[in-house]
Amino acid sequence: MDFNVKKLASDAGVFFSRAMQFTEEKLGQAEKTELDAHFENLLARADCTKNWTEKILRQTEVLLQPNPSARVEEFLYEKLDRKVPSRVTNGELLAQYMTEAANDFGPGTPYGKTLIKVGETQRRLGAAERDFIHSASITFLTPLRNFLEGDWRTIAKERRILQNRRLDLDACKARLKKAKAAEAKAAAEHELRLTQTEFDRQAEVTRLLLEGISSTHVNHLRCLHEFVESQTNYYAQCYQYMLDLQKQLGSSKGEIFSGTFVGNADSTSPPPAAASPPAVAAATLPAVPTIPVVPTIVGVPSTVAEGVLNPNEVKPPASGTRKARVLYDYEAADSTELALLADEMITVYSLPGMDPDWLIGERGNQKGKVPVTYLELLS
Repeated sequence: MDFNVKKLASDAGVFFSRAMQFTEEKLGQAEKTELDAHFENLLARADCTKNWTEKILRQTEVLLQPNPSARVEEFLYEKLDRKVPSRVTNGELLAQYMTEAANDFGPGTPYGKTLIKVGETQRRLGAAERDFIHSASITFLTPLRNFLEGDWRTIAKERRILQNRRLDLDACKARLKKAKAAEAKAAAEHELRLTQTEFDRQAEVTRLLLEGISSTHVNHLRCLHEFVESQTNYYAQCYQYMLDLQKQLGSSKGEIFSGTFVGNADSTSPPPAAASPPAVAAATLPAVPTIPVVPTIVGVPSTVAEGVLNPNEVKPPASGTRKARVLYDYEAADSTELALLADEMITVYSLPGMDPDWLIGERGNQKGKVPVTYLELLS
């Protein structure tokens, strides 16, 4: 007990001495041992690394998990050293809702079939997102956390020790200056030599740790490359899934437009051009009479009846032409077709043997085939 009391008194004396030295330095009443420029640069670089690592870590966590409540829950599980429970991703939840809706609407209906297809793709997207989050957490977040909770805490601890050693050293220098008796000066010089040795030793330890920041940067660089690779694979998967879905929906587009949802001229989505059956044109234009077919046109080659059309060889009939307003933009598939812009006016007419889903369109000196379903025929 006596030993502990003496140690406590000694520690209290050291603490008081350091506090006095620190206060006098702040007030400009005491000298301060300055570290060399290289050491100061190492300290600044370490602080910069710590601050930016914290910001990058926090924002990456937000990127991977935007829900703040979920992040707090994961943080608590981590601190309690317990496994974080598996959580359904937003894509997987959306897939579940779409599948249930399809079953209610009827999986055999066009809407139900599409909901099932889109839901399956959302499920695959959700699974890909889960894999990406798991991969990014291991390859990128964990190394950043290890640095902040391991290496940086060690550096911060050694820096605090170095700060205390410097305060002890400067306090000894101050006592040596104040000592007047020879015996007091000798004792102060001896104490100064001891504190100088301890300070130099601690400065070297801290310097080695600070120089290790370069290795930390190399490690974080490698982790960053792995994070980018993981993110690239994730987005490539998502892109491929969406391409597959687009192909599936495109193959059934004609089937959908031939069903209940066709016939609204104000629809924002253009109907398919060449694959539409004749019923589509009739449904789209219920109040417009059909274009009269010109029985005979001089100069029209026989290849028209075979489906081959050269616009330069076609001459407009003397009668039977109509004005039409373009409903949707249309990009010509080849030189025999005429590209269209929504809301423009063109002249149209039919030829013997032509597919009823197509007309000949003229705009100035431009001429070519145009799909009927993209037009509103005017009386």
